[in-house]
Parts: sequence; structure tokens; C-alpha cells
Amino acid sequence: MDGPLSPGISPSQPPFACSSKTFNLLITFMLSSIPQTFFLIWVNDMSSDFKLEIFSQHDSEEPELSTTMPSKMYLDEKANAVHSVRELGKLSINNFTTNTERRALNDRFLKSNKATIGDNASLLDGEERHRLHGSAKKSGPLISGVAYCVSSCSMIMLNKTVLSTFNFNAGISLMFYQNLVSTLIVVLLALSGRVSVAKLNWRLIRVWIPVNVIFIGMLVSGMYSLKFINVAMVTILKNVTNILTAIGELYLFRKRQNSKVWTAMLLMIISAVSSGITDLSFDAVGYTWQIINCVLTASYSLTLRWVMDEAKKATKSGSLNEMSMVLLNNLLSLPFAIILILLFGEWDYVIHANVVKLPIFWVVATASGLLGLSISFTSMWFLHQTSPTTYSLVGSLNKIPISIAGILVFKVPLSVSNLFSILFGLFAGVLFARAKISQ
Repeated sequence: MDGPLSPGISPSQPPFACSSKTFNLLITFMLSSIPQTFFLIWVNDMSSDFKLEIFSQHDSEEPELSTTMPSKMYLDEKANAVHSVRELGKLSINNFTTNTERRALNDRFLKSNKATIGDNASLLDGEERHRLHGSAKKSGPLISGVAYCVSSCSMIMLNKTVLSTFNFNAGISLMFYQNLVSTLIVVLLALSGRVSVAKLNWRLIRVWIPVNVIFIGMLVSGMYSLKFINVAMVTILKNVTNILTAIGELYLFRKRQNSKVWTAMLLMIISAVSSGITDLSFDAVGYTWQIINCVLTASYSLTLRWVMDEAKKATKSGSLNEMSMVLLNNLLSLPFAIILILLFGEWDYVIHANVVKLPIFWVVATASGLLGLSISFTSMWFLHQTSPTTYSLVGSLNKIPISIAGILVFKVPLSVSNLFSILFGLFAGVLFARAKISQ
């Protein structure tokens, strides 16, 4: 009797009949050949076919014994095979899950390693930056202080060289050239974005003109005093400026000084008088110019405090930095200097002087102008790196090498009493700075 089997296949041989060993090998080969993600679909399809075939065998009419026995054996083998396939599927799924977990664990491990390496690198970079910043912080005040002292000392020495060694008798013209150089450099730096300056307007110029007039008088009187007096005496006599400034603060701003400050100022007066008396190269004209310079310098300092508030109101930003003041002073001084040059007849002297034909003269004059501007830069740098008290103290101590250099370079004749008076004046200046710090 024909069953549900395909034609041409005897009932004794089920479709795809094979031994259990061969069937297991075939399943194993297929498991190794197909992807694991499609394995469950294949097992389910195979189970569905297996169930369908079982139902077909149950629908057959009274199968013969020879047909029934092999069919049962075949079903048992196929059931065992399917069970093996399902076990392998479970194992493969477990392995797949385990591999996924391992890959996830490995990814987390690699990420943690990368994070650790990144943290270590960041830590090393941070330590390196901290070390460099610490080195810069330690060396910054020293370098800026040395730059300020060198600029200040060199400025005075070069001005003395131009006025005395070259015997240049046009101090106003020299001031004009130096301020012109400073103005051009500041303008170029401002145009290139290196420094920031306030935008000039007529209101700001009108407010600043009184300060600028005093500034011009201060520079001119300083030029002429330096021409007739040696550098050490100019340095000692400049202490008088501190006394006049303290008196002006007392009467104008009601700012009182303590007893240490007044004691130091008394010592400065004694040293100035004794130095003048014992000065072997005393020049009345030079001393007169220096006294005028002290009065104008103190006036400049006192007037600047009053003008600063008004000048800030005249700017759009409401502030006025150091570079803006440098530009204002140097730029506004140029037209006033031209008027003074014509009034004092220096123009005719400059045209006919032989010294202006020497290239070395222009080198020294230009260098003095550059150093005048560098004092502004280095003083701001030094003040930014330290404090106003340290800046004031270093300024007082800087008079010592300036005085020594002036005596040695220009071979100033000295007596023992004059040398003692100079040293006493330098000590009084340092004592004054210390007294102001402790106030």
C-alpha cells in the first residue's frame, strides 16, 4: 500500500535515511558551516519537518511489520539527532553569549586602560605645566627686575654721554628726538595689536595737556642738570623729589606720613646738602636745573593723580592704561618741543653742529630713545610680576649701581667726604623706601 512517502522510495527506507553516526557528522559539519545567528531557525525548521513526518507516518493505513520496525528505528535515530542538535544549539548559544560577554569585558578593559593611560598622560602634562609655570613664576620677578634696572641705568648713562661726551648743547632737541622715536614705536605696536591704547579724542587731549606741560619741563630740566652735574649727584639730589611729594600729599590730599618716613626724609636732606658742599665739581647752573627738576617731578606726580580720574572719564572704556599715558605724553610733547626749539634757537645750532654728522651720535641718541621707552615697558612688567612695595624698594636700590657706574665711567673727581655723603644719601633713600613699605 502506498504511504505518504515519495514515489520511487521503498517504505523500508525513509527519506534521507542514513546511520546515526553519519547523521551526527552531517549535523556537526553543517553547524560549523552556517552562522550561529541562523542556527535556531534551522533547528526549528528541522523540528517542524520532523513533527510533520511523524504525523504522516501516523496517518498511514496498517503498515506492515517490516515497514513499521525500520520506521520506529528511524524515528528514534532522528529524535536523538534532533536532541543532539538542540544540545549543540544550546551550547553554541551559551558559547555565543559567553563570547559576547568576553568581548564586552575586553572592550571595557581596553577602554579603562585607555582612560588610565589618558589620565596618566594628563597627569604628566599637568605636572610638566605646573613645573614650567613654577619655574616661570620664580624667574619672572628676577628677569623683569634686572631688565628694569638695566634700562634705567643705561638711559641715564647714554643721556650723560650725548650731553657731556659729545658736548651736545641742545637738550630740547634731544628730548624731541627721543619722544619721536617712542611715539613711532608705540603707534606701530598698537597698529600691530601688540599693545592696547585708548582712542584719542579732543576731550582727553584737553584734560591731559596740563600734565604734559609739566612732563616736558621735567624732561628738559633733567637734560640740562645731567649735562652740568655728575650722575651720582643727580641721583642723590633726586631724593628731594620724595620730600616735596610727601609735603604735597599732606596739603593737597591730607595724607599723613609716619615718623619713620619723616626721619628718612630728614636724612635725605642732610645727605643732599652735605653732598653739594663736598662736591668737587660743583656747578650752580646744574644744581639750579636739578632743583627745578625735583619741583616739576613732584608736581607731575601730584597732578597725575588728579588728572587720571578726569582722563578716565574722557575715554570710552572708562580706563587709561600705562601705554596710553606713554603715547599721550610723547605724542603731545612733540608740538610743544618744536615751539621750544624755535624759541631757544636750538634749530640753528642743530643744523650747524658737527656732532650731528657723526653716525655714532645718532646711534647713541636712538638707543637712548629706545631705552626711555623700554623703561615704561620693563617697569610695567616688573610691577606686574611683583608688588608696588617691591617696585619702590628696587627703584631706590637701583640708585646705587647708577651712582657707582657714573663715577667710574666718567671719572668723576671724588673726596672722601663727598663719597661718604653719596653713600649716606643712598642709604637714606633705601631707608625711605622701607619706611613707606611699613606705613
